Amino acid sequence: MATDRPRTTPVARVLRVCLHLLVAGLLALAVVRAVAGHDGDPAAVTAAAGATAAVYAAGPLIGAVGRSRRAAALWLALLGVTWAGVLVATPDGVWLAFPLYFLELHLLGRRSGVAAVGLTAVAAIVAYSAHQHTVGVAPAIGPLLGAAFAVATVFGYQALYRESEERRRLIDELTAARADLATAHHAAGVLAERERLAREIHDTLAQGLTSIQLLLRAAQRALPERTETAGEYVEQARQAAQDNLDEARRFVRALTPPALEGDTLPVALERLCATTSVRGGLPVRLQVSGERVPLPVPHEVALLRIAQSALGNTVRHAGAGHAEVTLSFMPGEVALDVVDDGAGFDPEAVRTRAAGGGDGGYGLPSMRARARALGGTFAVESAPGEGTVLAVLLPVPGEESS
Repeated sequence: MATDRPRTTPVARVLRVCLHLLVAGLLALAVVRAVAGHDGDPAAVTAAAGATAAVYAAGPLIGAVGRSRRAAALWLALLGVTWAGVLVATPDGVWLAFPLYFLELHLLGRRSGVAAVGLTAVAAIVAYSAHQHTVGVAPAIGPLLGAAFAVATVFGYQALYRESEERRRLIDELTAARADLATAHHAAGVLAERERLAREIHDTLAQGLTSIQLLLRAAQRALPERTETAGEYVEQARQAAQDNLDEARRFVRALTPPALEGDTLPVALERLCATTSVRGGLPVRLQVSGERVPLPVPHEVALLRIAQSALGNTVRHAGAGHAEVTLSFMPGEVALDVVDDGAGFDPEAVRTRAAGGGDGGYGLPSMRARARALGGTFAVESAPGEGTVLAVLLPVPGEESS
């Protein structure tokens, strides 16, 4: 039968070590006092203390003691027998009752543990009274107070542990629910976009391809007798193909920022910096380093959007005197850095507000998501009054890193 004791925590491990040290110290104290001639026969005390120490040390080495209450009860019973020998040999054995209380409450169930603590306290009171040759309230105060303290401490710890576990379970459920909700929102967005593209393709490209197919079939039927008619059909099919090609290009343009139409990323960034300088009143300088290589469209789109968002935040919130955008082409990688000398902010505070559902802003999470979606990294360094540095690093497919 498995126990229902809490899992071992760092605090519990420290307490267990302290309990072992307490038992060892009390046994050593009883032996030292007996050898010094204070209480008990030294040989008897040493023998009883050695037997108790041996049984106690064997407990942690026996795996069944930690897994089964029956094995724990047998071990505690044997430990109680050897402890009784210490009680008979010296009154100092009474002090071992205190660590025994914690062992019994930890290894046994609530009811069995309290019953074992009661029996241990009675044994300690009886033994001490026999050594003192007196019966009264005084010999009972110490063991009873120790038992009450042990019960209150262990039960209080268990209550706190259960509350902590319940809170952890609720947090895990909330985290899982938020993840499921985010997944559902993402899936809904993907489905909606697929449906939109499916409608567009069906109503344009698919219809156009169907027309081309019909015209070519008509031309095939007209050959070879009516070559002029077949030629008209072929011309009409060619024009339909041209129209569909133009439509496909419009689809591509719809998925690409207008600033990139017909231009490279450095040119688009140059235009963005100039526009920001004129419309936002913020002097922005662009620097391009490294050997320029063609980038995939998703990379160009992500870097341009991140630069737009970063400069937009700088204009709206930073109060900066100037900003600098650096685009660096490196072997196998491309980096974008946006630096300003504005008021700065605390990135950790913004992240905490966003995680707590407050007004943490959408710009930084969106930029981070764009970078991670392409296998890159995103970092922000800032502090109040020290400006802001935003860095993005993306791997370039097909380029080998040095």
